[in-house]
Amino acid sequence: MNQRIIADKLISSRSALRPEGGFKMPRDHGSAEGGCGVIGMASSEQIAARHMLQSLIQMRNRGNGKGGGIAAAGLIPEEFGVSQKILDEDYLLAIAYLDEDIQGQVEREYVYAVFDVDHMREQPQIEDYKSIDGLEVKPPFVVQYFVRPKPAGLAEFKRANDLDDLPEKAVEDEYVYQNSYRLNRSFYTFKDEKKAFVLCHGKNLLVLKMVGYGDEVVKYYQLEDAHAHVWIGHHRYPTKGRVWHPGGAHPFIGLNEALVHNGDFANYASITEYLAQRNIFPLFITDTEVSVQVFDLLHRTYKYPLEYVIEALAPTTERDFTKLPADKQRVYQMLQTTHMHASPDGPWFFLIAQSERDKQDNPIYRLTGITDTSMLRPQVFAWQEHEASDGSKVSIGFAASEKQAIDAALEDLAKEDNRFWTQADRYWNARGGSHTDGGAFLFSVERNGSGKPTLKLTDKFGQPVSVPTSAPAYSPNGKAPSAQKLNIPDLAAEPLFDWAVEQMPIWDYASVIAFLQALRHAAEKNGGRQKAIDVLTLLMDRRYPSGKLRRSSLLSLYHKCFAQVIEGIRKNPSDHYAYISFDEPFPEPTSALQTAVVDARGFASEGAQSLALAIQGLYSRGFRRYLLAHVTGQRFIANGLGADTAGVHIDVYGSPGDYLGSGLDGVELHVHTNGQDQLAQIMKAGKLVVHGDVGQTFMYGAKGGEAYILGNAAGRPLINAVGGPRVVINGTCLDYLAESFMAGDPHNGGGFVILNGIRFDETGEIVDLETPYPGGNLYSMASGGAIFVRDPHSMLSDEQLNGGEFTDFSAKDWDLIHPYLQENARLFGIPIKRLLTVDGESREPNTVYRKIQPSVVRALMAEEAWVSKQD
Repeated sequence: MNQRIIADKLISSRSALRPEGGFKMPRDHGSAEGGCGVIGMASSEQIAARHMLQSLIQMRNRGNGKGGGIAAAGLIPEEFGVSQKILDEDYLLAIAYLDEDIQGQVEREYVYAVFDVDHMREQPQIEDYKSIDGLEVKPPFVVQYFVRPKPAGLAEFKRANDLDDLPEKAVEDEYVYQNSYRLNRSFYTFKDEKKAFVLCHGKNLLVLKMVGYGDEVVKYYQLEDAHAHVWIGHHRYPTKGRVWHPGGAHPFIGLNEALVHNGDFANYASITEYLAQRNIFPLFITDTEVSVQVFDLLHRTYKYPLEYVIEALAPTTERDFTKLPADKQRVYQMLQTTHMHASPDGPWFFLIAQSERDKQDNPIYRLTGITDTSMLRPQVFAWQEHEASDGSKVSIGFAASEKQAIDAALEDLAKEDNRFWTQADRYWNARGGSHTDGGAFLFSVERNGSGKPTLKLTDKFGQPVSVPTSAPAYSPNGKAPSAQKLNIPDLAAEPLFDWAVEQMPIWDYASVIAFLQALRHAAEKNGGRQKAIDVLTLLMDRRYPSGKLRRSSLLSLYHKCFAQVIEGIRKNPSDHYAYISFDEPFPEPTSALQTAVVDARGFASEGAQSLALAIQGLYSRGFRRYLLAHVTGQRFIANGLGADTAGVHIDVYGSPGDYLGSGLDGVELHVHTNGQDQLAQIMKAGKLVVHGDVGQTFMYGAKGGEAYILGNAAGRPLINAVGGPRVVINGTCLDYLAESFMAGDPHNGGGFVILNGIRFDETGEIVDLETPYPGGNLYSMASGGAIFVRDPHSMLSDEQLNGGEFTDFSAKDWDLIHPYLQENARLFGIPIKRLLTVDGESREPNTVYRKIQPSVVRALMAEEAWVSKQD
């Protein structure tokens, strides 16, 4: 039967769900900022929920305790007391009872009267919810029913709705969906008394949520040892509706999917009306609910492939649309025309857990991350893969609000499973609506020919995503290789690093471990600590050929050795190093050169017990040099130190949080990893060096200072920057680079950005990106400063500019940027000679770099010339 006919009949069958008196648009009960914290992970192995705990705990500042939840797909049947057959074939109907006295009535009317129940299970929970500090509202009592539609009830449903000729599975799914809607409308609506509601009703898909935080859901429902292929977790910061009740917490469900999101919509009303036209009516008055209702409509009812669902939610626009093949443009145009009213308008990032079947009825468990076209909410993806000696692979993928949440999960996994280690093989940000990958990524657990689960990573278009995993991995928590003795030369730090890099292509992991052991032993001697720290820092920061060794595994080894050196300082501080911890009084410095080694563990991410305030306290005591170790998502690092702080030096190791370096006014700040969002906002003076990528709105409103970024910037770096900030970004920026840049004349103290458009490949070699800038909003509406882009093949075009223009790159321009490229070479090991080499040939700077200036500059020059003539 034609799918359109099937969809029309299913939609028509929902007419009985229309509220009495007709559908009325629900009143908007106000909204609040959408600062949610989300984490999702998918693995070829079934992972315990406890490995999400630290991620959720570290992101508590992204919630407010008004709602949290989790979802899991690809469960273990024994943990639910059922067979694999029942888990795969039955619907898992989980009902949350706020009024336990109502359970009998709900079961009579909406469970046993409708379904054959193969198994019933009460979700374990702790006895006293008040034992969880801060949990103010008693979570629902949850019962899970493994059910199949009663044949008689299903037959009557078909007859009453003229569905006899539809596929059996489509009718069964609709039967379950409508039963849950009626249950919710009877026992749990926004306005009326709330007694019970459906948490989930798909196959092999579990949802639990409550008024609280996501980590409290895991603890209260005793999920620490529950396993699944896919997990998503959420701290809800309420947006539409102020829905501070259990049913209003994330995740929200369609049928076979559960969705969480960070952000909010401006067009919630129009989406609700769009759904009402298709006999779908929201009950919980939140934009997240209508998001998953649209997803379910498009995917289950209309049977759109996921590519089309994603396009309908996040339409491809502007330059990216023109870059699509003609056949895709035609289809996408039809999708946009038909479903534009259902496209969320505003900042959002979706994570979706799915449990579904392919055309051969094989199970698929999927984690999908989708970012909005304008990239207005933070997101980061990651991948790690281990290949065993027998050729089997263990893979895990992540999507989250912050990189530090991913690192927390990997660190926890690595403690107990030597197939995982503490660093991902690749981290990346999505560019929403991109014509190359669509800005959406799908981690799908499927079974290979031997029946073993495998994890596949694809983009919106179904194309495999490249990840650097060719070199064999090594987990530092696994069985150590046999010890080796190396003849290590007695050299200063940088020459010793150079020597180690020369050896790396011929070393195995045992040789690396022997080298690191020698470093650690040297650090225990007088004068050896600084050398060990310097060598380890160079090993972590720089990119170099590593032969048969994988970079992510090497980083895990370096971090482990670095932690051992820091532990040595804790045990034996000195005049050179003072050890600072959360639970000990702060000491006074013994000299102006003493470094405060701050163990960040225990310090809060923000607030009175935060790491940021601790640094301020140490600064007031006279410390001017800081080494921050074991940073785990703490925000606002180096904020609030005051004006004229030249001479202060801070090194950050670990995984820092948002707003690092914001308001810098003289400090030199080195980040020995990726940065996250809102770095160096309103920076005035000083120097920021990031040995990795940076997140959204980097240097927003900056007024001055220097910044050097080894990797990429996500969306909107340097927007509204003024004065004289001078920045080198060696990778690229996803979009909106230097929008509304107001940085004056770069040759007269004003600011500029150098964009090199390069990356390091898996062997540590520098390679050019396909384009130095992929977006369509370069230097938009800028009125000052300049962009210097390394673009030897003239890949950039006028259509990417909006208020800027290409102009001649002069010898004066080269003299301006040359010192910054020299410093860039010193910091990152990126030779200027290599930057001026194109296709193996050395070129002159003016044939490699292109200059972009504001169009207004040329207009002012013309006006000045005219005025001069009149004089």
